[in-house]
Amino acid sequence: MRNLWGRACMIGSVSAAFGSMLWSQQKTEPDQVASSCPSSDTNPSSPYELKLVQVLFRHGARTPLRSIPDVMEAQWVPALLDPPPHTHINYVVTDLHGGPQPPAPVEDNYRKSLLPGGTYPGQLTTVGMQQLYELGKRLRRRYIEESNFLNATFSPAEVYVRSTNIVRTIESAKCLIAGLFQQKQKEIVPIVTSEAESEILYPNFHGCKLLKTLAGHRWAESATLPDIAADLQSIQSALGIAAHQHVDFILIRDDMVAREIHGLPCPPALDTWRNKVEQRAVDMMCHVLEPSKREHLQLSVGPLLHTLVDNIEAKLQGTSSEPNRKLFLYSVHDTTLMPCLMALGIFDMRWPPYAADITVELHQKKQTNETFVKVSYTGQDQLIPGCSGVYCPLQEFKQVVSAYSLSSELYQSICDSTGGLTEP
Repeated sequence: MRNLWGRACMIGSVSAAFGSMLWSQQKTEPDQVASSCPSSDTNPSSPYELKLVQVLFRHGARTPLRSIPDVMEAQWVPALLDPPPHTHINYVVTDLHGGPQPPAPVEDNYRKSLLPGGTYPGQLTTVGMQQLYELGKRLRRRYIEESNFLNATFSPAEVYVRSTNIVRTIESAKCLIAGLFQQKQKEIVPIVTSEAESEILYPNFHGCKLLKTLAGHRWAESATLPDIAADLQSIQSALGIAAHQHVDFILIRDDMVAREIHGLPCPPALDTWRNKVEQRAVDMMCHVLEPSKREHLQLSVGPLLHTLVDNIEAKLQGTSSEPNRKLFLYSVHDTTLMPCLMALGIFDMRWPPYAADITVELHQKKQTNETFVKVSYTGQDQLIPGCSGVYCPLQEFKQVVSAYSLSSELYQSICDSTGGLTEP
């Protein structure tokens, strides 16, 4: 079961307690952060007033979760992890209530093995740190330089930072903050994290028994789908990977993309397979998450979507414990972004690149006080199916999200059940 988990782990950045193996076979991508076009509401003459921003962002480039077996080795030397001086800030990692940082079983699992060259799997690299710094600079242009929405100096009353309890996402959050505020801070930056069992920032296979059952079955099934199985056999042969080795397209993609963005050599045979590897890795994830059925997406990101809507409601109703809060930052994984994009109906069948972000903005029309939500992905505005425009009326947005959103109480009761959800 542990081996099955180790691969199902990928499907959802997965359970902090099922750890390293989980993440061990998945995620990455070398694409650069997309540029952002100024939006009309950053102009003082815009009919909209920006009220709240929430950003879900993937960590930056990292070492692979596992190396492809039986092929030329890449050397993952410690120098690849040197932090650039401009990404330094003073920060502290806490639990959700400001107490000590919880145990980190996923990270502990990573540190049980070493990659060739002497570094641990899944670690943020210098390249990845710079990617998140650049994402922070993009957010700075939009929310500080163009609109004065945020103060130029970090304040925890204004900005909330939450990360999965994994070093690469914590460090990614730090680098983003450094870019966003250009290292200007009067207070220590708190980065809050959750206990592994209650983590909602990725599909939590350890904390949700039903999700574990559903995903485990779909994961095992994905490897036997005729097209995927045939292509996998062919690429194993082309790369010279022994038949007894347990590999899949997500593992191959993870190592391939990590090598490419760091300029490390790839097996030459991968050149002709690159596009197929990308396609099949996405095919596998789609099969596991099964977006045509609500249940898998609900159990994967339902509580997170519920949190995003709750933050909007608290802002509008004035019930937030931090009334001056304007920005929520969530440092997450590709396996967080994929089901979120699927739930919003905007997944483009491409693996989310390193430092990809989903940004959810709350706007209010100045003359009528009507409220709207605008969603962007990697800096590009998105038209959400079910919304009448890019500026989506709040009720329409809530209707879209309601199909997948789950309160923490309902989520837990469903996770502990064996029957699952019933369609309304």
